[in-house]
Amino acid sequence: MQVVANEERAGRYLSAAAATGDVRALRRLLEERRVHPDTANEFGKTALQVMMMGSTGVALLLLQHGANANVQDGQGVTPVHDAARTGFVHTLRALVDFGASVNVADCSGALPIHIALREGHWDVVEFLAPLSDLRHRDACGRSALDVAHSAGSGDMVALLEHHLKSS
Repeated sequence: MQVVANEERAGRYLSAAAATGDVRALRRLLEERRVHPDTANEFGKTALQVMMMGSTGVALLLLQHGANANVQDGQGVTPVHDAARTGFVHTLRALVDFGASVNVADCSGALPIHIALREGHWDVVEFLAPLSDLRHRDACGRSALDVAHSAGSGDMVALLEHHLKSS
């Protein structure tokens, strides 16, 4: 019981440091306390899942210490989905550099590119387009191109059509 309590506490501290972008505290926990970067908090979330998405330094520190870049929550959402939703392309690049897949669907069948298109994060879409399975359809049968049409972005439609022809 003591081990579980200590692990839960470590997960809580690690998650709190990641969520607030406290790189110094995070580094201390990872390097001095030797807390594993995938230690879950009391809600079953890892630091990478709750981190401040705009803090690429937090992402890099966790990933450099072995955090699972493809960790999914109960809805199938990965950190890549979160970065695509919030529009933080630098964090997204770091995740991909450490092996995160951009082709994991959440429970609605959406890939990160679907989410970035819906949210209007064009720089994220430009990054994801050459890496994504553009033929993938979500649970409603929509491809990334369908979502771009719905969003009314001619530039994104043209970009996706170009990548579809190239693949």
